[in-house]
Amino acid sequence: MNSHLLSGLNPEQRAAVELPAQSALILAGAGSGKTRVLTTRIAYLISTGQVSPHGILAVTFTNKAAKEMVTRLSAMLPINTRGMWIGTFHGLCNRMLRAHFREANLPQTFQILDSGDQLSAIKRVMKALNVDDEKYPPREMQWFISGSKEQGLRAHEVEAYDPYTKRKVEVFAEYDAQCQREGVVDFSELLLRCYELLSRNTQLREHYQERFKHILVDEFQDTNPLQYRWLKLLAGKENALFAVGDDDQSIYAFRGANVGNMQELLRDFHVESVIKLEQNYRSHGNILEAANALIEHNRNRLGKNLWTSESGGEKLRVYEAPTDVDEAAFIVEEIQQLKREGVNLTEMALLYRSNAQSRVLEHALVSAGLSYRVYGGLRFFERQEIKHALAYLRLMENTDDDNALLRIINFPTRGIGARSLEQLQETARMNGTTLWDAAARAGGKVSAFVALIESLRSATKDLPLPEIMDHVLEHSGLVAHYESEKTSASKKREAEERLENLNELVNAATLFVHENEDDSLTAFLTHASLEAGEHQAGDSEDALHLMTVHAAKGLEFHTVFITGLEEGLFPHQNSQNVDGGLDEERRLMYVAITRARRRLYLTFAQSRMLHGKVNYGMASSFLRELPEELLLWLTPRVSARRTFGNSSYETSSYVAAFGGASAEPAPPPPGALWKMGQRVFHQKFGEGTVTGIEGGGADARVQVNFKHAGSKWLALEYAKLTAV
Repeated sequence: MNSHLLSGLNPEQRAAVELPAQSALILAGAGSGKTRVLTTRIAYLISTGQVSPHGILAVTFTNKAAKEMVTRLSAMLPINTRGMWIGTFHGLCNRMLRAHFREANLPQTFQILDSGDQLSAIKRVMKALNVDDEKYPPREMQWFISGSKEQGLRAHEVEAYDPYTKRKVEVFAEYDAQCQREGVVDFSELLLRCYELLSRNTQLREHYQERFKHILVDEFQDTNPLQYRWLKLLAGKENALFAVGDDDQSIYAFRGANVGNMQELLRDFHVESVIKLEQNYRSHGNILEAANALIEHNRNRLGKNLWTSESGGEKLRVYEAPTDVDEAAFIVEEIQQLKREGVNLTEMALLYRSNAQSRVLEHALVSAGLSYRVYGGLRFFERQEIKHALAYLRLMENTDDDNALLRIINFPTRGIGARSLEQLQETARMNGTTLWDAAARAGGKVSAFVALIESLRSATKDLPLPEIMDHVLEHSGLVAHYESEKTSASKKREAEERLENLNELVNAATLFVHENEDDSLTAFLTHASLEAGEHQAGDSEDALHLMTVHAAKGLEFHTVFITGLEEGLFPHQNSQNVDGGLDEERRLMYVAITRARRRLYLTFAQSRMLHGKVNYGMASSFLRELPEELLLWLTPRVSARRTFGNSSYETSSYVAAFGGASAEPAPPPPGALWKMGQRVFHQKFGEGTVTGIEGGGADARVQVNFKHAGSKWLALEYAKLTAV
């Protein structure tokens, strides 16, 4: 009677669905049909009488995934799915706490604080405790509290090694007490409170262990330590935990995800059944072969190898651009050609490692009149930090701009509160003036803000546009503000992205000067407003997708462009400072590659503008890890210069975009005297290792990673290196 459920499943999928009532790990590769397996497993258990619909607990990571699961189940079985326990960790914990509010020491009508409400509550606590909000930024305090809870820690359990942390713990404790008095919980509290409830209440824990004989978890590689502990409590010693995940797609360590939970599951639940779903139903063979070859370089994998019954398909197209602007121009040309060939824009995606990279791409798309939408994020000129920076520039240019003044008068925080702003607005209204005129007559901290804007105007009066931008970012306090946020572990990644975006704003100003006769500040602000106001494609409109690789997980497209494949960019330079960082970057690249169904482009630039200056980089080491026979180079390739091939100098190898014709080999540049990986000595910087070689003649350069001075590019004409 279950033939209709099992029909169409491949042998591995069917084996997973028909497993006996025992804990199992299903290693589900990209595009291998994991959602179908998970849903069919639930339907199979119910239809064979092994469990009732109310004996199932299914956990997903998004409400969208939960709704999709319920919809599929309804189509598979003639059952009422309304009362089933299928949802996110937060949703299920909320449901449990609502049912047992007394035992959880909560009012029946407890409310849930969203992120904004939580921040407001923390500010009230800090004010009551007389905590300096400049030394302890409220948002950083918010991340500290949430991060601690996600590790399963209450305030008294957090180790405070210094007075600074001790003060944060005091705020944490008082914030919890305030929430308890007011009958509210934040998102992190939902899971922690539910875990504590089950931990201490044996009767309740045994009730749910008896009820949920089958616990199924989607995207298991993304669980954090507390989520896994919660699952273990519910599973107990008898219940079956059916976990579906892919350790090769674990890319959310910055959110607290612990890929090690998969290994712990195998040990804690004595898992005998590890079923690998390796048949991919998404991509052509060459794309999968490239992904497999790349991810094999990672350590401590559970291991699997994607394959497809499809043909090999097209080779991966590799394009090396002279500059990031040329890279964007090439991508636009390819998109236009694909569109002419009948591929819809919505079937194409531009992926990048860092949000800041989108600015050059967006500019090229706007100039070409191509519709696009930024998936999971904001367009460049709509981002918070960019709008703050532009507001400083707008107010410098036009002090009558009240909106600009209101945006930045207390950002970064300078002690100008809501009451002061109300008085300022009232004065302006009574006198019929602008806020700036009212502020100019005010005293105290408002007067200091006016002086700041005046000093910025005076200092930048005769500077070129990029230098104006640089000066304002530095002296407004914006850069210092986001630099200070990097000290918070939970906020570090976001702060770094905001700083990268501010850096990109200087690049935007530099490019604007090169492209326009009128390079005034007014002209640039007009340009920024027009690009920000460009039509953002609606959901029903055919439009290109722009997104970070993190945002692309779970999606698929006919054609994918992976851009900015340069060392320090992808893999990101921060990965060098974190244990396992390069492995996670490689998993991120694996996710990017496996988004493509039919065509994949890999692009990088010889030079990229950073902070208004041209910087030269090396091609990503990930490109070296892809089999040469799977790549179609659309530009001439010089092996040693781009650091491909082996460590010694090779004659130039060219792969033509059309016909595969090869050009004459070029003579070895002076850099050929040095080898990749060679140890060298410099009189000023000491010993180091050659990590990059490029250029020829007077332009020959090597990159050396010095033991004590870090990585530096050196012109061979002047460097005077000696071999060690």
